[in-house]
Amino acid sequence: MRETSVISDRGEVAFQRWYGRMLEAIRPLHTKEIIAEHERDPLGNHSDGLKRVLNLIRRTAPNGKYLLVCTRPFEEWRIARTSKVRGQAPTFVDERSFDSEAKAMHAIFLMRIEELNRR
Repeated sequence: MRETSVISDRGEVAFQRWYGRMLEAIRPLHTKEIIAEHERDPLGNHSDGLKRVLNLIRRTAPNGKYLLVCTRPFEEWRIARTSKVRGQAPTFVDERSFDSEAKAMHAIFLMRIEELNRR
């Protein structure tokens, strides 16, 4: 009988290979036009290139996912990051606050693009 750690290690190896291929396929799509498109309408009907970038960003979050926290209803939003530990509260990533949900969503998009470019 095989140990579970061997199976999970194989799964991690397969994931890392898939993720590397996806990064290489998506990197050429990180253009000023894609960023401008997202800034214009973070929730809109996006082009194929932006959809591909968003799909990768939404699927993978090795350091925890970003989320919006509305600190004052309909007036102020901040960015937090989830913990990898179940039951542990999210923490704010910085002191910035945004006066619209769309601006905060675009800031998260830019943070994720930056993370992808560092890999």
